[in-house]
Amino acid sequence: MSDDQIYGELDTLWLMIGAVLVFLMQTGFAMLEVGSVNAKNTRNILLKNVLDGSLGALIWWLIGYGIAQGESPSGFVGTSGFALQIDEFETPTGYGYASWLFQWAFAATTATIVSGAVAERCTIIAYLVYSFCLIGWIYPVVVQVGWGGEGAMSPWLGTGEKKDFFMGCGVIDFAGSGVVHMTGGVAALVGAAFLGPRKSFVENNSQIPIYGPVFQTLGTLILWFGWYGFNAGSTLAIVGYGNLAAKCMVTTTVSAATGAVTTLAFGSILDSQAAGKAMIKLEYANNGVLAGLVGITAGCATVEPYGAFFIGIGAGFVYVLSSKLLVKLGIDDVVDACPVHGFCGAYGVISAALWTTPHNYLSAYGIYDGAEKTCAGLFYGGGTQLGASFVFILFVLAWSGGWSCLVFGALKVVGLLRISEEVEEEGMDSSEHGAAPMVKEAKSESGMA
Repeated sequence: MSDDQIYGELDTLWLMIGAVLVFLMQTGFAMLEVGSVNAKNTRNILLKNVLDGSLGALIWWLIGYGIAQGESPSGFVGTSGFALQIDEFETPTGYGYASWLFQWAFAATTATIVSGAVAERCTIIAYLVYSFCLIGWIYPVVVQVGWGGEGAMSPWLGTGEKKDFFMGCGVIDFAGSGVVHMTGGVAALVGAAFLGPRKSFVENNSQIPIYGPVFQTLGTLILWFGWYGFNAGSTLAIVGYGNLAAKCMVTTTVSAATGAVTTLAFGSILDSQAAGKAMIKLEYANNGVLAGLVGITAGCATVEPYGAFFIGIGAGFVYVLSSKLLVKLGIDDVVDACPVHGFCGAYGVISAALWTTPHNYLSAYGIYDGAEKTCAGLFYGGGTQLGASFVFILFVLAWSGGWSCLVFGALKVVGLLRISEEVEEEGMDSSEHGAAPMVKEAKSESGMA
């Protein structure tokens, strides 16, 4: 066996490990959501988590991957690679199949972000419709634009000509703060707004099971574990990229830890002042971890650990303020999906445009001679990257938000979006799945993402 064959198979193995770690995050999301919803809707939310992976795989296989990663003369929609065509994926090392698997795990994550936000009042038909649209169309186009080999704003074009790249650089979103998390977070916000709040949210007596905090924390830690595959796996190879992958894991860790501490401190101070007594909530620490993880995902390969520290601090403030904003607006996001994934996702893209160092940009991208000077973050002499990041954020907001409005709006018009008041009162487990609530419930104080 030649050295090239061995190196190629090592890269394939790296991608497969990354895919497994990212897919494990589905377990984390399931634990977060089952620990955040009323016990009478436990089976319903778990079913949707299983379907996120199952239906997501079929949709991604048939059409999603082709739109996301296929040849794209337009820079927006891929036109090849549908249904895993053998001539495009049959390689000696299996790298093509591993790439599909890795990207499928990302697509499933995007759908799961939405399912948590609209939990406890969204019909199963609406779930199937929006999941198909999100995985089969909305998300793949964003992938093509931000990551595709011919994507309109992608830095992965494989050419050495500055003129080929959007604003001379393409957008820095290494592992998907914008592509994955903001796309899902915006769709989650639209879905929650169209559905309207749960009765329990309006009456301020939302309840979670007595085991809720256990599952919420377990889910957070599983997500943190899987995130190493999410960020470091996005190097897409390990031979020659060991240092870059290791740095991704370090920056991921620093930002997550800082996000947890910042969110816990800031959120507790605000709540304690409002309540007139000490209010130190577990939920802040958990969601702070996730906010820090989402915030660093765009720049995990291009910032230094000290940059990740400051990014984590900012993510904590972004999460707390956006979470309280949604509550004030009366938007019922059951698991705080939009504050964590939508707001912190956009923040992550901007942060990468600020904290990316020339050396790290060269290691992660190095798209043409001198790119590290032009495309570095604003704090290191670059300038165009910040502009590219804002344009990309506006694109994701318009694309994901626009299509989500169309999908959720159409479902609402035809009466297929929200369950009836009777079903909501009884609980979806017994009314739709033929089962009684699992355990006695306890009062909840905060949502999770």
